[in-house]
Amino acid sequence: MGTQNVEMNRRVTLVSRPAGIAQAANFAIDRIAVPPLGEGELRIANRFLSVDPAMRGWIADAGNYSDPVPIGGVMRSLAVGEITESRHPDWREGQIVLGWFGWQEIATVGPDAIVCEVSQPDLSPSLALGVLGINGVTALLALTMVGEPKAGDTLVVSTAGGSVGSAVGQIGSMLGCRTVGIAGGPTKVHRCVEYFGFDAAIDYKAEGLDEALVKACPDGVDIYFDNTSGAVSDAVLPQLAMHARVVNCGTAAIDRWDPWPSGPRVERHLLVKRARMQGFVVFDHFDRWEESVATLAQWVREGKLRYSEEMLDGLEMCPDALAGLYRGENAGKRVIRL
Repeated sequence: MGTQNVEMNRRVTLVSRPAGIAQAANFAIDRIAVPPLGEGELRIANRFLSVDPAMRGWIADAGNYSDPVPIGGVMRSLAVGEITESRHPDWREGQIVLGWFGWQEIATVGPDAIVCEVSQPDLSPSLALGVLGINGVTALLALTMVGEPKAGDTLVVSTAGGSVGSAVGQIGSMLGCRTVGIAGGPTKVHRCVEYFGFDAAIDYKAEGLDEALVKACPDGVDIYFDNTSGAVSDAVLPQLAMHARVVNCGTAAIDRWDPWPSGPRVERHLLVKRARMQGFVVFDHFDRWEESVATLAQWVREGKLRYSEEMLDGLEMCPDALAGLYRGENAGKRVIRL
């Protein structure tokens, strides 16, 4: 009797719940047979896998906006891949799509896992994971919907050299804001000004942040785009201008939610300045995804929106990729290329 070749899939699974930032030891790479394709399902050959700070929350026990990845489950991730087999009438083989395909080489999914077709053939498909994806769409919608920028506003952005922060600064500049970035280290600060076009940038690791903010924002802060929380935000809040808007987009400075973090209270700042603070999660706004991507893509083509990608090659790079983000190793949007 002959033997039938069985297609195998390599995947990254969560093997233990991290206390704080996930490390390589919290993940494992295994190899399983690809299951038969069911009615209505699709097979995706992943090409690019995303690495995002938000992943830390997706594997936390509590305190997040989505159910945690189960122990033994494939690590949740947006990915870009090619449909290699389809049993769904709306999707065909050969299409390049963005979706929730996970940290694995081959995904077998239903149509609900697909976010959209990657429809910018003149631009790299990997950008659908960054400036033309979750990072860029977050920057555009959070800034405009919550920050409500007006010409002449002073916009302060934490993690300004990151994928979201760098896009926020550039979009703010296009909308007439004076932009001030906060980043860690001279290289990132220099990049904020020279590459991403911030009007000023502050190195929170080297400068007294309180004094630097007063100097950079003499009329106060009209919009604070907060990707960090923690000590950086504690320094920014006292500098809020009247009727300021605070966009709470990330809490990168907080490494765990048990015990729940404590710190300076924000209420007095908000009351006295008649300011507003609001959280933003892009998953609430998928109805605006395609129009946002079209706008961002046009800005990229026109040279108005610059970006930076960092490619890591091979599935073996996944387990330590998230920890590396929080160590500050990445130089741009971190992507795993398969």
